[in-house]
Amino acid sequence: MRKSIPHIAFQATEKTSFGFDIVPLDYIRQQKGFDHNPEQPHQLKFYNLIFFTEGKGRHFIDFNWYPIQENTLIYLTKDQVNAFDFSTDFKGYCMLFTEDYFIDSFSHLPKDFVFRLFNPQLFSPILQVPRQSDFNSYFSLLLTEFANRAAFNQKTILESLFVILVSKAEYYKQHQTFHIKNSSQIQLFQKFTKLLEDSFHNTRSANFYASELGITYKHLNTISNELVNKTAKTVIDDYVILQAKRNLINSSIKSTQLAYKLGFEDPTNFTKYFKKNTGLTPKSFKNSIK
Repeated sequence: MRKSIPHIAFQATEKTSFGFDIVPLDYIRQQKGFDHNPEQPHQLKFYNLIFFTEGKGRHFIDFNWYPIQENTLIYLTKDQVNAFDFSTDFKGYCMLFTEDYFIDSFSHLPKDFVFRLFNPQLFSPILQVPRQSDFNSYFSLLLTEFANRAAFNQKTILESLFVILVSKAEYYKQHQTFHIKNSSQIQLFQKFTKLLEDSFHNTRSANFYASELGITYKHLNTISNELVNKTAKTVIDDYVILQAKRNLINSSIKSTQLAYKLGFEDPTNFTKYFKKNTGLTPKSFKNSIK
């Protein structure tokens, strides 16, 4: 196993790109122009929507394998670890876009809607688009306009079609998953997750986060349970473990060093914490990803 997995930055296949690109999966399968193996874990530094149009197989996302088939849509957010498995025959496309493009394209939509779009804590990264839907029609239009480099105002056309496509997907998501209607809960949970990102290496206390948010521990627990069916403490633990896993496969860092980096005063406590939440020691986990 290499010392660190590749961090993949956005690099458009066309010089005229403006932060958005569409890449056929066959192109990725052939590994044209790549300096990494797409079938090995790699970490994205951009956003990616993968739409599978034919066949079936599986895809690796943040240390779990997910089944895919025709009309499966995968949401991959920035910094997630993923990998392809090309042992089966499937076709599709990756819709790649930068964070700036994401912000600009959806700036006119409600903040809670945007927060839900690429949030693996709220939803599964997998969406099965209904066969009898107009999603494919809009996707075909997007492909056609993307290929038409000479089109007048192409950037605006593509942006409009992309927003429609994502909005359609969100409509289908409402009927396949628990639909969150309480925007105030979403906003509080968003603040909680942002605070967690900034402070997880200092504290894993749910009481601390509740206090910082100006609410009671019970209220924070209620919101977490209603939105993601987890206690606030479990949300915290899951996030810390995910960061630990990403660090373990991203570098040659030793578990003792990682323990201090994650805010554990004693490396032994980190090993116990990791094993309690994963069933593996840090070393065993790292070996399992080889």
